[in-house]
Amino acid sequence: MDEPIIDLQSDAYFMGEALRQAAKAYEAEEVPVGAVIVREGRIIARASNQVELLKDATAHAEMLALTQAQNAAGDWRLTDCTLYVTKEPCPMCAGAIVHTRLARVVFGAGDPKGGAAGGALNLLQFPTLNHRCEITSGVRLEECRALLKSFFSEQRAAKKPAAGEPGNGSTAHE
Repeated sequence: MDEPIIDLQSDAYFMGEALRQAAKAYEAEEVPVGAVIVREGRIIARASNQVELLKDATAHAEMLALTQAQNAAGDWRLTDCTLYVTKEPCPMCAGAIVHTRLARVVFGAGDPKGGAAGGALNLLQFPTLNHRCEITSGVRLEECRALLKSFFSEQRAAKKPAAGEPGNGSTAHE
């Protein structure tokens, strides 16, 4: 009975809040990742990716949410908090998550190529680091995945030249 009871209904609710943040990022033409941090059942931080807006490679949703949460908590340690994020954290974000000592990370879509919560590697539970987080993956997976797929599909389509333009396999002389 030492194991914490995980309320999957609240996980779905809080992931919904992270999805709202991801939708804001999508509308701003940012990679649609959203994050919220919860402490004692209340959201203390909300963020979406702002890499393009801020021209800052570190402005991932998780990083921005961690800064907000530390300000709200009045401490850099977030030992009693849970991060909900729509996409598996990257190594940069996972490092910050470990350093802030979050209790738990819940994410939607995994990232087998670059994820650091069990996708490509697992920094959140790395045995030699000073802290390990509990991980719950796949919460509202289809919604999280669909948002990312749609965004990247649109990005690829926008980069394709129109008919008759150089680079599409036809020539302008046809």
